[in-house]
Amino acid sequence: MDFILKKKLKFYTKEFLKFFNITIIALGIIIAIILIKYKPMYKVSISGEELGYVENKQALEETLKEEITESSSKTIEDISLNEQPEYELKLVSRTENTEEKEVVQELKEETTITYKYYEIAVQENVVEKVNTSEEAEELVNEIKEENDSEEIDLSIVEKYTQNEEEADTSDLEVAKANVQETVQTAIQEIEQQKEEEERWNALPSINGIKLAVTPIEGTITSRYGASSSIRRSTHTGLDIAATQGTDIKVVADGTVISAEYSGSYGYLVKVDHGNGVETWYAHTSKMYVKKGDTVKAGDVIAAVGSTGNSTGPHLHLEIRVNGETVNPQDYLYKK
Repeated sequence: MDFILKKKLKFYTKEFLKFFNITIIALGIIIAIILIKYKPMYKVSISGEELGYVENKQALEETLKEEITESSSKTIEDISLNEQPEYELKLVSRTENTEEKEVVQELKEETTITYKYYEIAVQENVVEKVNTSEEAEELVNEIKEENDSEEIDLSIVEKYTQNEEEADTSDLEVAKANVQETVQTAIQEIEQQKEEEERWNALPSINGIKLAVTPIEGTITSRYGASSSIRRSTHTGLDIAATQGTDIKVVADGTVISAEYSGSYGYLVKVDHGNGVETWYAHTSKMYVKKGDTVKAGDVIAAVGSTGNSTGPHLHLEIRVNGETVNPQDYLYKK
């Protein structure tokens, strides 16, 4: 009995192995047929919309970044997809068009690119933009060597943007030329400012009021304190003879407090400059200002004349401090 059982078991085992081998062979043939006709691919989708098929999802994103980087002349700091694609492994007919370029192009439209660039500023005003920190440092160092001025502030600012146009930069030589020109202009402006400050500081001053302008050019015919048969007292101002109608300029900023006919002064303009300082312009033929007008140093306020107690065309100039006359030649038309 045991012998018969063993014999049957051996027979069934042999038959099973034969069936199993046949099954494996058949399965292998089926797989081979499938692989001949189909290939495994990843279906790429975004928000449920199919973009196409690719063989390798990791390689796809690397290709995307490489293509964007290679096609751009700008410095790219970061490339990120606005929405991550979905990948689904599928068997696709080998005759199916699975061009990855189409998928890459579609993904480009779903990509945010962050650009990096460097601004070059002169006196805190941006002049140029370059791509790299090395370019920026090279440019700044060369300009500093060529322009020995400690008063010029050259700075570099690292900037980021997702606006491609904003990241547009200049060729290094072009950028250097523009920055150099701006630096030279800044140096000239500083020198002019120094000259202006020196000139301003050298101006005569009364109670902190700078007398910036000489009213007219002419010949002094009567000085402050002089006596004359046509006056009851000594001269309270300075007479400068000039051609009838010559423009009279105000000596400093101020406010017109009077512009009217005033007895022996004739047509008289009075200007208050603050700090108790007033200037008076007498014997004018015409007055171009009125009471309340604000004037700046150098503004034309009247014309030379011979009105009032006068023997010929001239300007009678008075300077008063807190109501008291002072000698104009201590400040203007110096002896």
